[in-house]
Parts: sequence; structure tokens; C-alpha cells
Amino acid sequence: MINALLCDIDGTLVQSNWLHAEAWQVALAEMGIQVELEEVRRQIGKGGEELVPVFVPWWKRKHVQEPLEAYRKFIFQQDYLSKVEPLPKVHEFLLRLKDAGIRLSLASSASKEDLLVYKKIAHMEDLIEEESSADDADRAKPHPDIFQATLKRLKLKPKEVLALGDTPYDAEAAGKAGIWTIGVETGGWSREDLLAAGCVEVYKDVAALLECFDQSALVR
Repeated sequence: MINALLCDIDGTLVQSNWLHAEAWQVALAEMGIQVELEEVRRQIGKGGEELVPVFVPWWKRKHVQEPLEAYRKFIFQQDYLSKVEPLPKVHEFLLRLKDAGIRLSLASSASKEDLLVYKKIAHMEDLIEEESSADDADRAKPHPDIFQATLKRLKLKPKEVLALGDTPYDAEAAGKAGIWTIGVETGGWSREDLLAAGCVEVYKDVAALLECFDQSALVR
């Protein structure tokens, strides 16, 4: 039995990845950069400082990085945040963790502002012991900083925890911190993609993980 689960939230506990992608698509279009929604969706899970270089030429980045990230944040919070919904059985899954004595900590590239809203949407304010967001780390995923900050707060070692995420960037970041990851496909990535990124198990969603809880890596 592990001591804690370090859990991503966007695309893992709440359905938000395509909303984030659309907000980025709109923001990039304002800068004259046209991209397909699926191209952007495949970058969701990274921090903005990692995502922007994928689409913005190097000679523009110095001038547009900060205003582009700020505009994307404004668009998301104004037009998309209210559309975010919890994924099926999320609350029941978190209660099952608590019943099993597994501490829950959020390890997310989202801002503290967004996390506050997400926690209310998923009715999980009283189930979270610790949390680390993009505001708590110098570098967002796929760098390990957010997971390392969460471990420090929990006073646990990597071998005592697992991560739960929906993108290869979650598995990559957790792996760099010495943590194994369980993957879910609700972020739009396939089972094969997540296994290739280093996930030790992959489930359709947290509802499927809940059904297989007693046979999962959470209790083995």
C-alpha cells in the first residue's frame, strides 16, 4: 500500500483539456498564429513556458511569451472555466482513497486560482491534504519541480507514493522525480502513448480505476 497519491487534475479529475486547448488556439490566433485544435491539445499538460515555444518562432518569443500566457489565462477564466465538469466517479474515487488510508495531494500545472475552482467543481475541498501548482515551482511539467514540491510538503520519499495523470508529461515529470505513474485516457492520449511515456498502468478513466482499485498499483 502506498502512503499518498500525487494527482494531476486537468484531464484527470476534471474534463478541461479541450477547453484549455481552445483557449490557447484563440490566444495564438490573436498573435497571427493559426494552429489546429488537436495540435494544441497534444501540448496540454505542459506549462505555458514549455507550450509556447512549440508554436511561436524563436525570434518572437521574447516579446510575446508573457502577454500570450496572460491573454490565454484571461480567455480561459472568462469564457471556458465555467464549462469545466468533473469526470465520472471522481468524488467516489477520492473517498475510496481516503478509506484506504491513502493521502491525496494535487500536483498540477494549473494556477492556484484555477485549482480553487476545480476543487469546488469536483467537491473535493475536504479530501485534499496538500497541493502544489504552477505557482509553487520554477518549472512546470514535464519538469519534476511540481512533484518534488509536493513530496517535500508531504514529507515522503518517491517510493512511498504514486502519481496519477492523463498525459505523457505527467509520467515524464513524475519519472524524473523517481515516482511511478498510473495513467488515465481522459486527456485524449491513448493507452499506448501513456505506457510508452512510462505509466505502469493505464485505465480508461478514474471510474475504471475505482472498479479495479483492489487489483491496481495503488494497493500492490
